[in-house]
Amino acid sequence: MKQRFQILEPLIAAATICVSLWMVFFYAPIEQQMGIVQKIFYFHVPAAYAMYLSWLVCTVSSILFITKNDDKYDELARSSAEVALLFAIMVMTTGPLWGRKAWGAYWVWDPRLTSALVMTLVVLSYVILRQLSTAEAIKKFSAALSVVGAALIPLIHISVYKWRGQHPAVLRQGGLDPEMKTTFLVCMTAFTVVFIVFLRKRLSLEKQRRRVDELMQKKYINQMNK
Repeated sequence: MKQRFQILEPLIAAATICVSLWMVFFYAPIEQQMGIVQKIFYFHVPAAYAMYLSWLVCTVSSILFITKNDDKYDELARSSAEVALLFAIMVMTTGPLWGRKAWGAYWVWDPRLTSALVMTLVVLSYVILRQLSTAEAIKKFSAALSVVGAALIPLIHISVYKWRGQHPAVLRQGGLDPEMKTTFLVCMTAFTVVFIVFLRKRLSLEKQRRRVDELMQKKYINQMNK
């Protein structure tokens, strides 16, 4: 039963993405001012949401790892950080594409864009650190780094209001066309499903890597004892 569900997981994620793509390009109307470029919104905002969600899982898991000293939490933190990086790359790609149409430039040093870039660099730094070393000191330093990244999430949120940059304020669904609102909610659901599937698959790989390391260590010890 568990194996069958593992096979169905990617199919469910693919189905939700296909439905959201159909709604984005064939159901939701084209916005009058920005035209078809506005449809980037249906990917950019859900990707940012998934990035925040992934990083919050990483942060909570990191705190649990520090307090309980249990490697299973570290495995979850490392897995969710890599998923967060995937969504962060999507955010930093779709944002400039939208900005080229809205501002006439791919990048401006807007407070929200700048703070989102800083968070992306924090996520990237965490992933690189964990790839370079598995030492306990690196694990704990990375855990502390995840807390720093989590602190940037509310900063990104309030940056539009605090410093009045060019980036649009938080989405107000009441101002959306009904078809646009429905499409947006479907896309949010699709990205949530994708996040869950990606995290479960990545965590499964991390557990398999740990088992391989344990087997290799036992093999090495047996060879040394002969």
